[in-house]
Amino acid sequence: MPLGGGNKCGRCQKTVYFAEEVLCDGRSFHKSCFLCMVCGKNLDSTTVAVHTDEVYCKACYGKKYGPKGYGYGQGAGTLSMDKGESLGIKHEEPAPHRPTSNPNPSRMAQKFGGSDKCPRCGKAAHAAEKVIGAGNSWHKTGCFTCATCNKSLESTTLADKDGEIYCKGCYGKHFGPKGFGYGLGAGALSNTQ
Repeated sequence: MPLGGGNKCGRCQKTVYFAEEVLCDGRSFHKSCFLCMVCGKNLDSTTVAVHTDEVYCKACYGKKYGPKGYGYGQGAGTLSMDKGESLGIKHEEPAPHRPTSNPNPSRMAQKFGGSDKCPRCGKAAHAAEKVIGAGNSWHKTGCFTCATCNKSLESTTLADKDGEIYCKGCYGKHFGPKGFGYGLGAGALSNTQ
């Protein structure tokens, strides 16, 4: 403990006296300084999440450092279009979509010892970098993505149509049922006149 009565606060760097001290990750904070770095909510031992020297509430920590993409909504049945700019996350635009037109030469490749061709980019997909989906071999990174929104896919989260692969959300949006009773929200009806 330094001279002057207490430890230094992890946020404001002023002296923290025993009566107002909150300990987190080996550091001392004033009760009034123990706030989320993003939204400013008061924190306690059940709501704090620490990343390097910063403290967050669990919701802001999940938005900033947690998994992203389809299936990681914030509540029951929600899909957020928030890209995280308010949290300092830089959004990169995906590369333009290149439609597939290559037939899969897997039988010839197996016969002559070559590699399968990726239908998205047309290059060889070697065993260490390929994933099988919709009857074709795709590159794991860059090519095994939704044809519409460019989200990364897994064999359990894809749907295919006419040789293209889609995430389940885009597939339903483009090829799913339309009309009365197939609205976007709970109990929503749409009139298609």
